[in-house]
Amino acid sequence: MRTIYERLREYSKTDYYGFHMPGHKRQFNMLGAEAPYAIDITEIDGFDDLHHAAGIIRDAQVRAARVYQADETHFLVNGSSVGILSAVAGVAKRGDTVLVARNCHKSVYHAVYMNGLRPVYLMPGFAPSVQLNTEVSAEAVREALEREPEIRAVIIVSPTYDGIVSDVEAIAEAVHDKGIPLIVDEAHGAHFGFHSYFPENANAKGADIVIHSLHKTLPSLTQTALLHMNGGLVNRKRVRDYLHMLQSSSPSYVLMASIDACVDLLENRREELFEPYVRMLLQTRKKLRGLQRLCVVDMEGNDPSKIIISTKNANITGRRLYQRLLEKYHLQMEMAAGTYVLAMTSAGDTKEGMERLTGALTDIDREIDSAMADESVRNADIPCLPLPDVVYISSDMENILDSLGSTRDERRTECLLWRDSAGRVSSEYAYLYPPGSPLIVPGERVTQETIDVLQWYYERGYPIEGLRRVQYIEVLPEE
Repeated sequence: MRTIYERLREYSKTDYYGFHMPGHKRQFNMLGAEAPYAIDITEIDGFDDLHHAAGIIRDAQVRAARVYQADETHFLVNGSSVGILSAVAGVAKRGDTVLVARNCHKSVYHAVYMNGLRPVYLMPGFAPSVQLNTEVSAEAVREALEREPEIRAVIIVSPTYDGIVSDVEAIAEAVHDKGIPLIVDEAHGAHFGFHSYFPENANAKGADIVIHSLHKTLPSLTQTALLHMNGGLVNRKRVRDYLHMLQSSSPSYVLMASIDACVDLLENRREELFEPYVRMLLQTRKKLRGLQRLCVVDMEGNDPSKIIISTKNANITGRRLYQRLLEKYHLQMEMAAGTYVLAMTSAGDTKEGMERLTGALTDIDREIDSAMADESVRNADIPCLPLPDVVYISSDMENILDSLGSTRDERRTECLLWRDSAGRVSSEYAYLYPPGSPLIVPGERVTQETIDVLQWYYERGYPIEGLRRVQYIEVLPEE
């Protein structure tokens, strides 16, 4: 049996090109020529301690805060997820109510569960023309805060996995009017603020806590991220305490070195890093505007590094386009959605890679005809999900399920076909990964719209995670 390392080495020598994270695209060698083993150490004399930073790591974090316009910054070696878990736990006490954008990453839902919080959800907008969720509006935030005065924190994602940017400045103003903090999951926007072609980052727009995944869109190793804190509304000690509890007690110096090397690039070589990249992006988008059946989605104010290729007018699924790009052209996309494919670009991309993408899409666009069309796509829009009906908060579900049996296999839940589950309370998550935003959460009532969405994705071949059985969902017994 070949080892994982051997498989990775073999793959690295192929001609497959990645339009996916990590942002270094296997092009950068920021750590020099050393093998990782040569610089993989523990907390020895002279090399500081992430959990009690007082030397080189403290200085590196101070620099990162300066570069990202934050008051205080912490290195994350367990990805953005640990930052989100620590941020939510640090600003809300058990039993508190929090306002959550429904399109948040699953780590937000895990934080809600772990801390026994009561979530109030905000639905993002929706653009039917491209079948894409859009931003969370500041007005919707204001209305929710007026309607639910017990809310103690607000959590949004901007940009989204697809690059959709909300008006963080206006949302922060609305949230601060109530004297509570705003947490922005800006994991996909670590490159914001370093070139005028991209939006400013959320630290500059008034957010109290901001989480960035360096590895998603910048040349940094996978699992590297930053948590920033600003202003006086956040109990920073509580957040730090949770970081100490939730991050590894043996943080990787290889990953921390990667974070610092990436920040050094941003501070000292940002023009060299971003100018050629932005020129390539502009040229690529210009070429792709000539597509006849496929369509590149351009939405003003959003992140132009995310190239969304809509298949809606081509009458093929996003999954089919994804597979064609992979199998024939050896181009690995980040994600296939119902009616679009997402190509993630970064400063690590090459001219040759961008040209391969434009050439492949131009070829496919020319080849699409009635013989290729998938009739199931025609006029088959993704059903919209309404605001969820939360019957029980997710942390209460644990006690409810425990009362039904001592082990999961013995629980007296019912496993129903989706089509028969309307009106029942789900005891399972269901989500697509990526992007990892739940379609339903334990404790929520299954609606016909939920069933329609699950069926829509299933019929088009998308794996739905979180459910134990295909086309079935576990629900609580009827009372």
